Amino acid sequence: MPMNGANQSSVSEFLLLGLPGQPQQQQLLFTLFLSMYLATVLGNLLIILAISTDSRLHTPMYFFLSNLSFVDICFSSTTVPKILSNHLLGSQAISYAGCLTQLYYLIALADMDNFLLAVMAYDRFVAVCHPLHYTTKMTPQLCALLVTGSWIIANLNALLHTLLITPLSFCADNRIPHFFCDVSLLKLSCSDTQINEMMVLIEGGLIMIMPLVCILVSYICITCAVVRVPSAKGKWKAFSTCGSHLAVVSLFYGTIIAVYFNPSSSQSAETDIAATLMSTVVTPMLNPFIYSLRNKDMKGALRKMISMEFSSAQY
Repeated sequence: MPMNGANQSSVSEFLLLGLPGQPQQQQLLFTLFLSMYLATVLGNLLIILAISTDSRLHTPMYFFLSNLSFVDICFSSTTVPKILSNHLLGSQAISYAGCLTQLYYLIALADMDNFLLAVMAYDRFVAVCHPLHYTTKMTPQLCALLVTGSWIIANLNALLHTLLITPLSFCADNRIPHFFCDVSLLKLSCSDTQINEMMVLIEGGLIMIMPLVCILVSYICITCAVVRVPSAKGKWKAFSTCGSHLAVVSLFYGTIIAVYFNPSSSQSAETDIAATLMSTVVTPMLNPFIYSLRNKDMKGALRKMISMEFSSAQY
């Protein structure tokens, strides 16, 4: 039942119930979160540094990859430090303002991940299907425009959903069954949330589906082009340039489906925790390893950077 403006949001904080109640499980999850967060930050920072210091990697593909690494660091930093601090303080609380802030950045950064994966798919499409025109099509200006446009749309989308939630009233139940504040916040409101739910379904759905369609179309065209390549070696080389990106795409959309498209009644609390952990911590952590382990140029750049640091440390 809607409430009037004088009674807006009597709830001053929310409780994040993602961590189980048993102390032993909490200690294990705390160790996992801390280890994975450190690996995420370190791994993605190494990717960014390797790309920025090696002139051979100053290409559109690696420009987009460095942006993806930056977004992954920010995405993990939006949720994990709060989880760790709550554990150390023995609290599950997050303030109302903190919850909305976290919601804003989660939406914006998840959208950026989504857009960057689509942009990277387009980059691979041009590289495989139009190799002779690659440098003229994927110009630095276009690359900068694609990333800047993605940031603008992502932030406008996040701002829209956050502003639509701000007027809602939260009366009694303030328990969020996740590690973080997301759109499930709507279920706790005692206001009319029809507009919010409609915008999540229509506008939010388009924001997620359109990049996925772009990725699928790009890879259909890539597959058709590769099939026409006469030599097996040529086919393998073409597909190998896309393997890392496909692995990251599968991981990103797989975890989103696991968290948001499975009926909550059909999965246990442990399964829900595992899926949430995958989407917020594991995926950003694995991205740099997937790209570096499957890419000779990236491995070479990392080895070169580490050896230079080691040599300078000796002197």
